[in-house]
Amino acid sequence: MTKIVLLGYMGCGKSTIAKKLSQLINIPFVDLDQYIEEKLNLSVSAIFEQRGEIYFRKVEHESFVALLSSPDSIIIGLGGGTPCYANNHELLKQEGVLSVYLKASVATLFKRLSLNKSKRPLIANKTNEQMEEFIAMHVFERSFYYNQAKFIVTVDNKTVDETVRDISTLLA
Repeated sequence: MTKIVLLGYMGCGKSTIAKKLSQLINIPFVDLDQYIEEKLNLSVSAIFEQRGEIYFRKVEHESFVALLSSPDSIIIGLGGGTPCYANNHELLKQEGVLSVYLKASVATLFKRLSLNKSKRPLIANKTNEQMEEFIAMHVFERSFYYNQAKFIVTVDNKTVDETVRDISTLLA
């Protein structure tokens, strides 16, 4: 019944790390955004466009609560904004929830996000300078919520395997 929750800014490696961790410890991984997309049969961007952010955040909160209430052990990868809305950051502190903030510097995030910028609607049309400023501002605004996690694992200058090892050490 363990719930491992990975959170952090887009580009910090939540999905990649969760998949690898899932294989290592044999606990299934659920990406919250994918869960919502399957539930509503719409992409996250389509939900935002058609129904708005408030609707999305409501469904996101309900989905997060449902996953945390599941009788199974799972690894949950949150969207970058999930902890910042609907008091979701309080859910990170629940009994039986091991929440891990995958902390990355602005420089690391910028480098990673620059590689597939077009796939990220929030930054797709920004210049490099605008993008770096946007990331820095967002990380600053969200840091209070991210820091509510029970554990913080820095991902800067680490391989996926090193980060997964750091997390599995916390689980031991």
